[in-house]
Amino acid sequence: MSFSARILTGLAAGIALGIFLGDRAAALRWAAEGFVKLLQMTVLPYVTLSIVVSLGRLQMSQAAALAWRGGAVLAGVWLLAILFAMLIALTFPTVENASFFSTTLVEPRPSFDFIGLYIPANPFHSLANNVVPAVVLFSVTVGVALIGIERKEVVIEPLTIAASVLARATRFVVALTPYGLCAIAATTAGTLNLEQLGRLQIYLIAYVLVALLVSLWVLPGLVAALTPIRVRDILAHTRNALITAFVAGDLFIVLPVLIASSRMLIERDGLAGPAESGLPDVIVPASFNFPHAGKLLSLSFVLFAGWFADAAVSLADYPRLALTGLVTFFGSLNVAIPFLLDVFRIPADTFQLFLASGVINSRFGTLVAAVHTLTIALLGTCAMTNRLRWDGVRLARYAAVTAALTIATIGGARVLFSRVLEQPYTKDQVLAGMHLLRQPVAAVVHRDPVAAQPRPNGGVLEGIREQGVLRVGYLSNSLPFAFFNAHDDLVGFDVELAHRLAAELRVGLEFVPASRHALSDQLGSGYCDIVMSGVVVTPLRASRTLFSISYLDETLGLVVEDGTRARYTSWTALRSGGPVTIAAPDVPYYVDKLRELVPNATIRKFDDPDAILGGRAADVDAILLPAERGSAWTLIYPRYTVVVPEPGRIRLPLAYPMARNDLAFASFINTWIELKQKDGTMQTLYDYWILGRNADPPTRRWSVIRNVLHWVD
Repeated sequence: MSFSARILTGLAAGIALGIFLGDRAAALRWAAEGFVKLLQMTVLPYVTLSIVVSLGRLQMSQAAALAWRGGAVLAGVWLLAILFAMLIALTFPTVENASFFSTTLVEPRPSFDFIGLYIPANPFHSLANNVVPAVVLFSVTVGVALIGIERKEVVIEPLTIAASVLARATRFVVALTPYGLCAIAATTAGTLNLEQLGRLQIYLIAYVLVALLVSLWVLPGLVAALTPIRVRDILAHTRNALITAFVAGDLFIVLPVLIASSRMLIERDGLAGPAESGLPDVIVPASFNFPHAGKLLSLSFVLFAGWFADAAVSLADYPRLALTGLVTFFGSLNVAIPFLLDVFRIPADTFQLFLASGVINSRFGTLVAAVHTLTIALLGTCAMTNRLRWDGVRLARYAAVTAALTIATIGGARVLFSRVLEQPYTKDQVLAGMHLLRQPVAAVVHRDPVAAQPRPNGGVLEGIREQGVLRVGYLSNSLPFAFFNAHDDLVGFDVELAHRLAAELRVGLEFVPASRHALSDQLGSGYCDIVMSGVVVTPLRASRTLFSISYLDETLGLVVEDGTRARYTSWTALRSGGPVTIAAPDVPYYVDKLRELVPNATIRKFDDPDAILGGRAADVDAILLPAERGSAWTLIYPRYTVVVPEPGRIRLPLAYPMARNDLAFASFINTWIELKQKDGTMQTLYDYWILGRNADPPTRRWSVIRNVLHWVD
């Protein structure tokens, strides 16, 4: 059986195994991850040695020609490939989406250290830490320096042997590909939910369509527009090599055929003399270590991953993505893609989708790579022999045909996906379906204010124990700290803590509605013992009410419509961006802070965010809310998103208000909060209520072993 057949067999077996086992196929994840790490193991050392050897073997005149003319051709092809990679994002349909709060909203963005990324102060550190751009620059510098050294073969020979050893070691790992792909396919088919599968199909189809367009017209058409060589001649004379590269998924094995085909096409059309017809023998090996168009099309996955995970890469970041991707793609995609996901703050687990898509996309990417290599050889040779022709009519015809085919491909895919991907929005139902994690204590929940019940002179804590009831005040619509779910149960982060506090005091629980503007009076009168509902500590509140220690910090943010978020990324831009109307909670601290940050803003006060978000007030541009609770509101109103303007993260401490004269109860609550922080309770509730982890109960994947054979539950 051929290696390609074994790969296809392993892939089919993995998919079948995943369907058979369902989510139990996750047990094979260790094999899938181990295979990926083995693939990455020898990449950087091999890249370093191969670049040094390829450049070091050139003569200075050849290097100069390659650097100027060949480099210009390569740069032009790169620009085309990057353009089409970015255009793939236009195929992704507009979907209504929102997400729970993510810590990436408030974590300071890592600065883009251009010098540290591209210039290696210590190349060994760069090698050890997979800093691919710095390793490439170091290798290029050493390779160029080696060109003018006498007796350089003494150095090149052992480096060539070392590179061959690494290549052979890589082939040992590649021999495991059928088994590695089997494990990856099994875990993917067994654990990928239907929504993920549907969206991954969007990327697969879009990538394949664009890859075919680039390989069958864009690159061959560019050669035909600039030289006498016709598109059909290019494809006819290289058909076998292209098919072989596509089926095997390996560009290296067809390089000799591509070199021979390039020389034949050049000689046939008289584009180079006898002494120059061998230029493809230099251009192809030298360009092999540089990113090809097939790799650059993989930049589209970063855009897809951002769209998929609701962490879209902004248009302003496209140039940075293009530049960083171009340099990182000097190495392996398995190293570069995780690096790019990290740079653009896209969840790292989306890399598994890249591996799954690579099963198909890698072959189409190899097809593009083969055509790219052929294009560089033909145009590079003609550029160095001054045989390129700049015919305005031919170039205009090429541009017109390319534009028409691109519009048809991208537009057609977008229309298709928009009709196929008609999945109803359900995140609001997820929020409404959340429930208390632990068995609640017996509790009475009042919707309307009740009469105050003053505690005895012994203090609040003694009164709670004597009467056997803890009375907790809650604020209405205080997502995600206190709210009523779809079953009309009072739930939320602080509601859950109130149940645990009552359970540990071994008393009953009573919830009463509290007023944001009368907390001090209600606590002092005995209307409630404590308010547990996401209350922010402000100077005015602290002057009237006794607060516990802070149990959680929020970050001030803005809730804005999805299409306008770019305007609100910095306070400076807001101040200089013209008139803006911002709705703010009717709390003096919020209003004063907003006037300080955006003096030119028109401020509209509100008590209930639902009145602003639900009413979709036309005269409000943004709503000032903590990012944590703003994210919860966007689940209900997904046309909005949360932005945390930079610079200067403004932290808002949350604490529990209590009666001003009861220091003993406050001391007890402070101790209890510290205990809940240390025993992990706070973190568990934060993960569930704020971050939304496991908020949507995972459904068991359909599998043969459970749903057909009924061998397991």
